[in-house]
Amino acid sequence: MKFIIQRDKLLQSVQDVLKAVSTRTTIPILTGIKLVTSEEGVTLTGSDSDISIESFIPSEEDGTINVEVIQPGSVVLQARFFSEIIKKLPMDTVEIEVGSHNMTVIRSGKSEFNLNGLDAEEYPLLPQIEEENVFRISADLIKNIIRQTVFAVSTSETRPILTGVNWQLENSELICTATDSHRLALRKAKVESDNNLSCNVVIPGKSLSELSKILDDTNELIDIVVTENQVLFKAKNILFFSRLLDGNYPDTSRLIPSESKTTITVTTKDFLQAIDRASLLAREGRNNVVKFNTFETGLLEISSNSPEVGKVVEQVQSTSVDGEELKISFSAKYMMDALKALEGTEIVVNFTGAMRPFVIKALNDDNMLQLILPVRTY
Repeated sequence: MKFIIQRDKLLQSVQDVLKAVSTRTTIPILTGIKLVTSEEGVTLTGSDSDISIESFIPSEEDGTINVEVIQPGSVVLQARFFSEIIKKLPMDTVEIEVGSHNMTVIRSGKSEFNLNGLDAEEYPLLPQIEEENVFRISADLIKNIIRQTVFAVSTSETRPILTGVNWQLENSELICTATDSHRLALRKAKVESDNNLSCNVVIPGKSLSELSKILDDTNELIDIVVTENQVLFKAKNILFFSRLLDGNYPDTSRLIPSESKTTITVTTKDFLQAIDRASLLAREGRNNVVKFNTFETGLLEISSNSPEVGKVVEQVQSTSVDGEELKISFSAKYMMDALKALEGTEIVVNFTGAMRPFVIKALNDDNMLQLILPVRTY
């Protein structure tokens, strides 16, 4: 195998597939990146058997030559060393040549590296996916959906299903839900789907976080293909495979209260900053809890008391407060995460009592909600 390639194109692809390469794997060849060249271009693959990413660099794109393939072939190179070498090469082009026993020479300018390669035949094949069940979402919307839900997945392996985000598709509406049983994030979106597709799958939170880093902020449509145990995201020159989590996601719809006893409307930024300040003194051992009171005047009081450190009390003027006066305590971190995920300058919070879950939404936006369970302190 021998080819000459633009360094920046190669580096971008290497960094994309590197996100799927694990250093802690029982299969040694998976610590490498597989390169395959053909007349069409170069394909790079990285995998840790949970996530697999394939990036394609076409020989020619929009009239520019990216790759000149002199001799087709394939090799697997140690990901860590290969990526560091490409990053630090001196010139804009790189020549890669594979000789006998997969010995690989990487040249750029006056720099020459020799790397021991592995046989690409031994690299596991990517899942073969029947592209029957396909729906489409723009890349920037996928990134938004991930940002607004993935932070609420569980980090504990005691209930593995909760470490993923539940994607339910029905009547061209996608509902994405994440919960760690203390809070919940939900996001709805309209999608394009083939022949009225419906599906209900749980995608690992880790996979979605990595996918979000690779996708560009564009309105380019991404094809999403779902099978029994895999999901595939197809962008222009990238394929991103992830395994799905086994098991049934809990029915979270019954957690979301339909009525409320106290409703407040407040400016997102003011509320977020006040909670951020109150959390400075919230004792770590108490799980970063702040107390929250409403008053008939429309004032909201946020306070935190840490006997060893001190206390803080701050008042925020709400736009409106309806219903009963309320005293409630909650995790400052959970509230700040929720507020950062919502879009819009004002939020509405519906409380159903001091010990009941409460719902936070952006004003006049029903596509998104955040739910938080309070903490018992009173």
